[in-house]
Amino acid sequence: MKLVAQKTFVAKPGTVDQKWFVVDATDNIVGRLAADIAVILMGKNRPTYTPHVDSGDFVVVLNAEKVVFTGKKWTNKEYTWYTGYTGLRKITAEKRFEKKPELILHEAVRRMLPKNKLGVKMLSKLKIYVGDSHPHQAQNPEPVELGKKVS
Repeated sequence: MKLVAQKTFVAKPGTVDQKWFVVDATDNIVGRLAADIAVILMGKNRPTYTPHVDSGDFVVVLNAEKVVFTGKKWTNKEYTWYTGYTGLRKITAEKRFEKKPELILHEAVRRMLPKNKLGVKMLSKLKIYVGDSHPHQAQNPEPVELGKKVS
C-alpha cells in the first residue's frame, strides 16, 4: 500500500477573490452581529482561510442606529479610554449611541479582530452607515443575514 501525502492549500496575498456583503442591522443584538461580521472580515467562513493572509470579504452594514443591547447594557455598559492625562474618560453606551451610533458596532467588531497590522487592514473593509443607503452600489454587494440566534 502506497501512502499519498496530502497537500495543504496556503493562500498568497493578492490572490484572494474578495466579495462584498450588505447586512441590515435592524433589531440585531450587537455582540452576535459583531461576531458574525468579524468572521467574514477575517475570512474564517471560507475553506481557503489562511491566518497570515487577509482572505476576508468586505461588509457594508446599514441601519446601525437600530442595533440593540440585551439587559441593562444601555445604562450599565461603559466605554473607557485613556487621553494621556491622569485618569480615564468614561461614557455610557446610551450616550455614545446618541452621539455616534455607528461607533458602537465598530468598536465591538474591532475588539474581535486580531490586534496587529492585519487586523487594522481587516477593519478597513468594514463600512458602517446610519440609514439604509450606501455609496457602494457599484460593487454589487450580496445581501446576507447575520446576527440571528441559531436554535
